[in-house]
Order: sequence, then structure tokens, then C-alpha cells
Amino acid sequence: MTVRCPSGLAIADPGVFAFDPLALDETLLDKAIEGMILSASGWRGIFALDGEAESRRKEISPAHAVITAFAGMTFADYLKKQAGGKPLAVVGMDTRPTGSAIAGILIRVLLAEGCDVRFAFITAAPEIMAYARTLGQTGEGAAGFVFISASHNPIGHNGLKFGLNDGGVLPGSETLGLIESFKAGITAPGRLDRAARALTGADSGAVTAVYQNAERIKQSAYRAYLEFTQSLIAGGAGGDAVMHTMTRFLKDAPLGVAADLNGSARTLSIDCELLGGMGVSFKAINDEPQNIAHRIVPEGESLEPCRRFLEELHQQDSSYILGYTPDCDGDRGNLVVWDESAGQARILDAQEVFALACVAELSYLVWTGELRYDSRGNALNKAAVAVNDPTSLRIDRIAHAFDVPVFRAEVGEANVVGLARKLREKGCLVRILGEGSAGGTITHPSAVRDPIDTLAALIKLLALRGGREGSGDQRGLFELWCDLSDQAATYRPDFGLQDIIASLPSFITTGSYTPEALLRVKTGDHGLLKDRYQAVFLREWEARKEVLAAKYGVTAWDAAAYRGTEERRGIARFGDAGRGGLRVIFTNREGREIACIWMRGSGTEPVFRVMADVEGSDRRMERDLIEWQRRMVMEADSAE
Repeated sequence: MTVRCPSGLAIADPGVFAFDPLALDETLLDKAIEGMILSASGWRGIFALDGEAESRRKEISPAHAVITAFAGMTFADYLKKQAGGKPLAVVGMDTRPTGSAIAGILIRVLLAEGCDVRFAFITAAPEIMAYARTLGQTGEGAAGFVFISASHNPIGHNGLKFGLNDGGVLPGSETLGLIESFKAGITAPGRLDRAARALTGADSGAVTAVYQNAERIKQSAYRAYLEFTQSLIAGGAGGDAVMHTMTRFLKDAPLGVAADLNGSARTLSIDCELLGGMGVSFKAINDEPQNIAHRIVPEGESLEPCRRFLEELHQQDSSYILGYTPDCDGDRGNLVVWDESAGQARILDAQEVFALACVAELSYLVWTGELRYDSRGNALNKAAVAVNDPTSLRIDRIAHAFDVPVFRAEVGEANVVGLARKLREKGCLVRILGEGSAGGTITHPSAVRDPIDTLAALIKLLALRGGREGSGDQRGLFELWCDLSDQAATYRPDFGLQDIIASLPSFITTGSYTPEALLRVKTGDHGLLKDRYQAVFLREWEARKEVLAAKYGVTAWDAAAYRGTEERRGIARFGDAGRGGLRVIFTNREGREIACIWMRGSGTEPVFRVMADVEGSDRRMERDLIEWQRRMVMEADSAE
């Protein structure tokens, strides 16, 4: 049975390709399992049949078919324990070529294991999560979801993310339990027999019904996401008035947004309808699903097509000043902007993107009255910002202006969301959170990164102004930020996007996907690696501290470890960070944190990442620190 999704793209059951699990060479299965990266951020590997990272093959290898079957069995068991009875599981996928084959297996296995299944077809990560949340709130009984994606990894990769009906992926603690159950099952005696039963155990009529209903489910997911995002943008006091004010401003001061959707799941999502409904002009390239035209990760060179597209549009219509490119599953995206002073479009760093969202959403809390101050400028409300550990100190400067503390968790969306939940349980208002190193904005009550939320934050900064009809004496968002950050003298009522960007604290940070940020290490025990690194660092500090003080004003340091949602400052042993993040923070004579270096092995890619972050505009300091960091890590890795 074939049905049509809203774009006219066929939704078809690929079937389970012909292979006999019982004939599979188990050494190939073991090798494929070993090649999988299993973490709270997702389960990922090269699923393509030819084993090539950049493969565009639709077929998956027999070993990965068995891995998919065991993943489905493991999650079905988990849902039954969580929800009891016959739980409902939603399955969705991004636009990678192997997605349909994986979905076909998961649907069959979940049905065979006693679940009801709904297939949302190609869906952005925030969309399937909004749909699961809506089902949970309306009592339709969604227990959880499986999302087929490898996020920003190369096209031949694929993977799985799991979540419940709270609108986010499983927290790290739950994911670890799921991973252990998966490993126990797929290494147990008789594993191929069990895989064969699961792959063939579903009723064929039930499988057909899942695909027959897929268009309706896709439309329901789309609508749930649209309604959720509309309410999120205007969250807090006076939501309807906020949307009305923004729409009215955009009618008087037109805004155009360019998008390079890169064949991603956002090609079938709400972007055009949502932005158009607000009065934003919207044009896109690479907007056919599965037309993945270039590297997936939305940083650096991947934003160049969007930058050129924005320039073309701006020459035709000067209202086009913003553009964005998402990753394949559409849960993060970074920006290009029109730079009036340079007369051309430019790419924003990921850390800049997140900083703009933080300025917008913290100002919005003040604008709505949810964040108030006494006569001395002290916050009367308990608020916080939650970020990942390589997020720039720039965010600390922004939050300080609002008298709001910043809390850090280990890299991983689930870790940041989990930290924010803990803070809310303690009575904190946490509207803005995310992964600054990736430009990943999460706006509560969402629990997933979303480029639409980033765009909406910027539009609010531009549109919610003082001195307009209906605003009375209320100051606009950007004016509030300028006042609180001691930049009131620079504010002008006719400000534009460049004025907002120029108001950000000045920092230079190593990009997460630049060559300088990536290392290959042979030491498998990252706790041991960090212990060795500590010995190297202490020796180097003694040798360099006078130069660092004279050249950059660095006089002291502190070390912090990040594991899951935990941050430990002042650690005596660097190895306590284990496989988590390690940050060395440098201070000046006044005790002000002015720079840091950071390291962590990726949980989703076979790389070891390093970073330097420095206050100011002297790129030489960032270059010195990142080169120093790289040398120290490699020396530690080569130590016996």
C-alpha cells in the first residue's frame, strides 16, 4: 500500500529485505555492534549496506537489521514496563536514505512485541516530540517515540533516539539502562533466533494499517508542532497580544528569511506556514525532502549556500536579512545575516547564535514581568540559564546583566534538559537553555533544540519595541537589554539587526567543527587520559604562567568536571571527569573569568574535541590557547 504525504512524496512500506538472520555471520554482527556509538544523545553507526560514511544506499546491512530489531525489542520492553498493557509507540525518521528500511523493521518489531504503532514518516525531531507530548496531554496514551536519525553525522550514518511523552529524549540515566538492556539482549545465546522471530512476528494486516494511516499521523504531528510552537513563541503573560504586536510590526517593517533546508526533515515541517503566518517572507533552496545537497552539519562551509542565497534575495528585496540552515533531523540550525556595513551576508558563529537567543529570551522574561528587579537591580525572581560545558563565557556575561546564574551540564541535549528540570524542581525559572557550542536553542516548555525557536527569538528582539502603538511606556526587548548591560547610551529607537549583534559581549571561541577543534586519540580510558593531561598541564602552567600574565592578564586557573547533569568545580584530579567534559577556567588579578580551555571525547562521533574561549577580540589569544591545548592533549595521549 502506498499513500501520499502532504508534499506528494510517497509513503511506502519497504518491507524487510530478503535475508535470513539465522545465516548471518555472527562475527559481522559483533563487528557492527562494536562500531555503534551508544549514548544519551543517540545510538549511531554506519547503517548503509556498503559501510561507507558518505553512502547514499537505501539498503542497510543484515547486521544492522539485527541491531535495529534488538533496539525495537529493547524499547518495547521498556515501554511496557513504563506504561503497562499495550503501549503506543510513535515512529518517525529524518531524510537519510536508510531511514525507510530502519522504520520498516522497527514498525514490525514493535508490533510483534505487543505495541500499537503510529508512523509519522519524515518528521523533524521537534515535531515528533511535540506530537508525543500532545498525545500524552490529550489522553490518547502515547507512551513514547523512536526517532530514526543520526543528526549531523554524514549521510551514510543513521541511528535512533528514544523518548517518552514529555516532549524530550530520555534522560541520560534512563538511556544508560536502555543501553545495558540492549547489550544484554544482543549478546545473549540464541540472539539470531530471537531476531528472526521479532522480524517476522508482526501481523501483516497490522503493518499495512500502520502505513495506510501514516499520512493522517504525519498531518496530526505537523499540526501539533505548529500549535505548540505558536504557543511557545508567545509564552508567558499576554501571549495573544505578543503575536499581534509582532505581526503588526512585521507588516510595517517587512522581514524576509532565506532558508537552505538541505533536503532535511524541515522540508516537510512547519517553517513556511509558521513564519508566513507571522508576516515573514520566506524562500528556500534545497527544499525537496531527501535532496541532501552538501555536508549535513550546519556550521562553517555548510552555511555558504545559504549565505549566497541570502545575498541574491537581498539584492532583489532588502527586507531579506536573515537566513538559516538546519541539520538533517531539523533540531538545530545556524544563521547567516545581512551585514549592512560590509554590504554582504555573513555566517554567524554557533556561539553568537545562541547568545542572541539568550539576550532575546531573558529580555522577554523582563518584558512580560516574569523577571523583576528591586531598586538596586537585584533580581526578585529565581531564574537560571542551563547550558552545555563548552558554551562560551559570553553567556555568563549576558546572564550576569540580568542577575541570572548560569549552570552547565555535560555535552548532550538530554543532559542540558535534565539539568533544567532539576533547576525548575528547585523553584528556578528556566526559559532559555541549550548547547551554545552548537547554536542549539531550547525554549521552555520545549525540551529539544529548534532553529525555529532561534529565529522566533530574533524576531521578538526586532519586533517587540517600545514607543509603538499599544506599548505605552513599556520598553522594548532590545532597549531592556541595553539598559541592563550598561549600553543604554548606544541604544537608538531605529535599531536594526546589526545593532543587536554588535551589542553582544565580545568573545572568540573555537568552532566545534573547525580542524583545530578535532583530535584523534588512541587512549580509550579518557579518565586516564585526563590524569596524564593534568601532569602535562601543571608542568606547562609553571613554565608559561609569567608569559600568560604579562601577555593576556591570566594569573590563576580552576578546573571543572562535567558528567551528566553534574558540574564539579575545583577538582583536584582531572581524571574525575572520566568520559565527560573537562574545563580549565582562567582568571585575571580581579578574579574575573576571562578565558577557558575544554576537552571531551564525542559521544556520537569517533573524535576528541578541544576548545578555547577568550574574552575580547584578540584572536591571537584564542590561537595560542587552542594550539597549547592540542599539544598538551596529544602529549598526554602518547604518554605510557
